[in-house]
Amino acid sequence: MAIGFAQWGNDLYTGRRSYNIVGNRKRYFVAAIVAVVLSLGIIGLRVAGDGLNLGIEFRGGSEFTVSGASDADEQVAVDAVAQIAPEEVPRVSVVGTEGVRVQTAQLSQDQVQEVRSALADAYSVPVDDVTSSYIGPSWGQDVSQKAALGLLVFLVLVSLVMTIYFRNWRMAAAAVIALFHDLVLTIGIYALIGWEITPATVIGLLTILAYSIYDTVVVFDKVRENTAGVVNQTRSTYAERANLAVNQTMVRSINTSVVALLPVASILFIGAFLLGAGTLRDISLALFVGMAVGAYSSIFLATPLEVTFREREAAIREHTAKVTEQRAARLAEVGDAGTEDAVLAAAGVAEGHRQLQPGSHQGAAAQPRRKRSSR
Repeated sequence: MAIGFAQWGNDLYTGRRSYNIVGNRKRYFVAAIVAVVLSLGIIGLRVAGDGLNLGIEFRGGSEFTVSGASDADEQVAVDAVAQIAPEEVPRVSVVGTEGVRVQTAQLSQDQVQEVRSALADAYSVPVDDVTSSYIGPSWGQDVSQKAALGLLVFLVLVSLVMTIYFRNWRMAAAAVIALFHDLVLTIGIYALIGWEITPATVIGLLTILAYSIYDTVVVFDKVRENTAGVVNQTRSTYAERANLAVNQTMVRSINTSVVALLPVASILFIGAFLLGAGTLRDISLALFVGMAVGAYSSIFLATPLEVTFREREAAIREHTAKVTEQRAARLAEVGDAGTEDAVLAAAGVAEGHRQLQPGSHQGAAAQPRRKRSSR
């Protein structure tokens, strides 16, 4: 099976096997738009209803942690808080196997002491095993502003660096749109599941954006290599060379994504669900969803978007029309075979990466032989 996968990857790189991702980009654009609209709709419904499930670090309030509870039943905490503050609806979560975390709105100092005693009695633990802390709303608001500012600075820096590195603003624009797609879908999953959004979640979002942009830059670097001097030949179009770049980097993207997702999946499903580590769950869900979506957008969204932008240039449009006309003329010369392979063969495209990059290294067999020196 490994040999088959390696052969498949080698065929993609050489061009013997190819998936027309760029040519079918409209269907991927439609899928991305539908996914983004659905995610925005879910987020909007959450905001219009009870709002997103923001952690106490963002909304402020009082937090109680019960340690050493023999029975970590969440309803016990709800009933205990209701005895002190009947109007309060606490957020209760299990931490580990013997811990309970209770979050409420801001309580007075007397109410805090009473809730600690009530929780200690409810879970049959000493009062000292119930800790309390308070986070003011101004601190939570400051965290929200810093998170939004960090995201904005990240996107601006990414755009500037990519524009300078590739000397092409279109690649930067395509990458930022792909990042927006990844970000909205990840937040949409959080809104759909209803999990709490904490600072760990924000860290996870920034991490997956960095991961996604890294994968996109690798693909774009291959696109730039393949499309260098594209208008100086008539064997293939800009879109075809960009599509070859996507195919050549596909195996690398898959391998990188699988290797990255395996430990994150372990943290998410073992550390969070089985061991009950809430903090791990917050960051691992963002990493898992974001990495998977980022791998998809790097292959099926970023490069097709960049090709769409480039095909608006007059030089690329004229070159594409010229290649198409000459390809049709070659096909007429070889005869109407009626298949796409015949069209590509007539144009010399089906011969793979060696044909798409004239003058590139083609192996020892293709090098000129040195004459033997006579003694």
